[in-house]
Amino acid sequence: MDPIHIARPVIGPEEISAVTAVLESGMLASGERVLEFERKFADYCGTPYAVAVNNGTAALHTALLAAGVGPGDEVIVPAFTFFATASAVAMCGATPVFVDVDEQTFNINPRLIDERITPETRAVIGVHLFGQPFDIRAVQACCGRHNLKLIEDAAQAHGAQSNGETVGGFGHFACFSFYATKNMITGEGGMVTTPDKAGNELLRLIVNHGQSEKYLHTRLGYNYRMTDIAAAIGLVQLKRLEQFNLRRRKNAGYFDTHLSVRGLITPVIAPGVQSVYHQYVIRLTDEFPMSRAEFVEYLKAKGIGSAIHYPIPLHRQPVFGLENSPDPCPVATRLAGSVLSLPVHPMLDQKQLAYICDTINRVS
Repeated sequence: MDPIHIARPVIGPEEISAVTAVLESGMLASGERVLEFERKFADYCGTPYAVAVNNGTAALHTALLAAGVGPGDEVIVPAFTFFATASAVAMCGATPVFVDVDEQTFNINPRLIDERITPETRAVIGVHLFGQPFDIRAVQACCGRHNLKLIEDAAQAHGAQSNGETVGGFGHFACFSFYATKNMITGEGGMVTTPDKAGNELLRLIVNHGQSEKYLHTRLGYNYRMTDIAAAIGLVQLKRLEQFNLRRRKNAGYFDTHLSVRGLITPVIAPGVQSVYHQYVIRLTDEFPMSRAEFVEYLKAKGIGSAIHYPIPLHRQPVFGLENSPDPCPVATRLAGSVLSLPVHPMLDQKQLAYICDTINRVS
C-alpha cells in the first residue's frame, strides 16, 4: 500500500482551469475574483461582510487591530493552539494572557476566563480547535459581562457549526486560514468576517496600506491583500467544502467505531456542535502499550503518517518568557505531551481507513 499522508490537498481540473483563466486575464493581483470570493464566503458564514487577506496570521492581526488592540492591552488566548493565535496579539504590541483548556474538547475553558481578566483586557480569542467549535455561548456571555471583543479563530473550522449555525458569525470578528492543509485551501490565504459595517470598512483600510483612496493614507496599514489567483482557487474550493467536510466526518466516524486499544482515547465532541475534523486527534494515556514517540515510529514503519499538534503549549514557548514560571495551564501541558493526529483528510479510501485501524488495533 502507498504511504498514507497526514494531510493531502484536494486539487482538481476545475481549480486548475480557474487559475488558468485568471492568468490569461492579466489581472493577477486583488480584483474581481477576490470581491466575488468575499461575497460568497460571507454568505456561507451567514455574515454581512468578509475581507480576504493573504494568510491566516494576517487575518488575526488585522482583526485585532480593527478591534482596537494595541500596546499595553491584554488579550485572552487559549494555551493550547497554533502559535499564530498568540503571536498576532504580540504583533499589535499587546500581551497574550493564556487560559487553560478543557481536557475533553481541547478548547478554551470558559470557567477560567474571568479570573484572568484585568483592566487592560480588550478581547478574547476563542479557537475552534481541530474543527470543533468552542463553547461559544459561555465565552460570549463572559465577553458581554466585561465589555470585551470576541474574536473567533476559525482557521481550522470552515463549515463547523454550533447549535445549527455556521462559525464565523458569532464574534465581532472571525478569522480563517486557507493554507494548503486546511479544510478548504487557496495555497496561502485568509479571510476575516464581521457583522459590523464600520468594522468591515476598517478591515479594508488595514489590509490595503491604510488607503481611504488611492495614495491617501488615513491610518497605518499593511499589504495583506489576497490575489485573484488565490481567490479563484478559493471559489472552487468553497463549492466543494461541504463535500470535503462530509467525508472528514465519515472518516472520523469510522475511526470512532473501529479503533479499540487500551489507553487510546478518541476525540470527544461537545453537545450541540458539529466538528469538521480538520484533525482527528487522539490522546494516549499511561495505559497505552507504547510511548507516543514509539507509536509515531511504529505508524511510520507501517506507512501511516501522523503529527503532533502541538508539542509545546503556548505558555511554554520561549518567546513569551513564561517557560520557567509555575505552570498556569496544566491541562494544556498534559495535552501537549499526549495527543497525536491521525490522517482524516477527504482523499482516504475505505481500504486505507481499515488499514489504519487494523494497524493501530494490533499495538500491544
